[in-house]
Amino acid sequence: MATAATTPPDQSADVTRGINPWLIAASVMLATFMEVLDTAIASVALPYIAGSLSASNDEATWVLTSYLVANAIVLPASNWFSLRFGRKRFLMSCVAIFTVASFACGAAPSLGLMLLARVIQGAGGGALQPLSQAILLESFPPAKRGAAMAVFAFGVVVAPVLGPTLGGWLTDTYSWRYAFYINIPIGILALFMINRFVFDPPYIKNAKVPKFDNLGFGALVVWTGCLQVILDKGQEDDWFGAHWIRWAFAALVISFVYFIWHSWRDKDTLVDLKVFKDRNFAIGTVLIFFFGVGIYSTVTVLPLFYQELLGYTAFTAGLVVAPRGLGAVCGMPIIGYLSNKIDPRYLLTFGFLTFGLTTLYFGNVTLDISPTTLLLPILITGFGLSFVFVPISTAAYGTLDNKQIGNASGLFNLFRNVGGSIGISIASTLLTRRSDVHQNEILNSVPITGQQFQNHLGALQSFLSNPYGHANALAPAQATLYQQLQRQATTWSFVDVFRWLSLLCFFCVPIVWMLRKVKPGKPPAGAH
Repeated sequence: MATAATTPPDQSADVTRGINPWLIAASVMLATFMEVLDTAIASVALPYIAGSLSASNDEATWVLTSYLVANAIVLPASNWFSLRFGRKRFLMSCVAIFTVASFACGAAPSLGLMLLARVIQGAGGGALQPLSQAILLESFPPAKRGAAMAVFAFGVVVAPVLGPTLGGWLTDTYSWRYAFYINIPIGILALFMINRFVFDPPYIKNAKVPKFDNLGFGALVVWTGCLQVILDKGQEDDWFGAHWIRWAFAALVISFVYFIWHSWRDKDTLVDLKVFKDRNFAIGTVLIFFFGVGIYSTVTVLPLFYQELLGYTAFTAGLVVAPRGLGAVCGMPIIGYLSNKIDPRYLLTFGFLTFGLTTLYFGNVTLDISPTTLLLPILITGFGLSFVFVPISTAAYGTLDNKQIGNASGLFNLFRNVGGSIGISIASTLLTRRSDVHQNEILNSVPITGQQFQNHLGALQSFLSNPYGHANALAPAQATLYQQLQRQATTWSFVDVFRWLSLLCFFCVPIVWMLRKVKPGKPPAGAH
């Protein structure tokens, strides 16, 4: 019997078959980068899609919702499909489906066909992240998995940052349809490389695949679908003030409880939840959930601040926040090297503290900032993010056997995506509601009958008397002051969101130290 120290290299050799593992990494990273980039690009192009397809902005948001629902359903089920059809074949099928559906999205003449294409695209894209991560982890021996995860993190961390910039440029320069057409050459290249360099390990080829878990899949469809729809539409319909949200939430709770009970108790289920018995994986999923909340909220909120309050275009706002991607790229080779030398808990602590401190700095924003004011903290944020994602993956998967990684990666990526959806939804709700709170607070501190307010109103009325006439200048003067009030209140709501996100990052630091120590380069505890 092989020793534990030599088993992982043998296992990785079964996957690589003499192919350089970095070629495998590039092949699967292309697919992941394409899928994550598409989500960010589509969100920027949404207003243009609505106008082109004669839809309202509310109706156009289903372009995002439909994709996320299909994506979330396939994520945890990806392991069963890879065992049933072969991982390489299933991955290539998903890339092909995603690429063809991207063309259909770009060519869609109506909103209905667009939504159908987005559902198919989401189903094809849902499995790309967990499959890519599982292939990466199995292709590299444990001593090099940190470097492999640094490559994977490039797709997961950098793509959401580059998405708004690229999407804004494509939309402004050409058309929103090119935001989908751009996936076609990337998908074709990914298909060629996966076919050439990726192979299935023996345990997948020889796997005895149980029957498809219809009950588990049905419950998964209901609770993930309800969750995404509630998160995306909740703020628009006043959350639990709407009857349909209360019914959807009831369906969510019932199906989720049944899914947990069924997947834990029964054998041969779609998703094996017993992997959560591994302490590091359980804590790692909690941390990746909070990481999803933090990164997706920040990526969404910061460009929104520049667009809504400072009047930047989508492309310009994307350019301002683009240094985060540059910071992440700079951090990847460093974290790839350090992950084999230093306890992941120290790296995670540094990453969360850096992310928290820079987000806290964002909490000092005002309406007077220039495009370069936040350049350095945005750059440092990207650098810090690379010190979060890679060590979480290293610690979470470090005590799992190769055969558990496929199932675990589906759950791991589901937690990150759900965290991102919840983070964006909470941030959007807080921006709206905290703006109302701050507006009331400002009105209480500066009453309209006060001398300070009346002086400003009088000066503004005198200024506007020339174009409007003195008798008619009062109304536009009041409207101008109210607009300034709204802008200040909204600014404070952004400040609140940034500061609360920093507290979330600081809260993650003690959770990090609940992880068991994983010695860099050590093989999985279950390897035999």
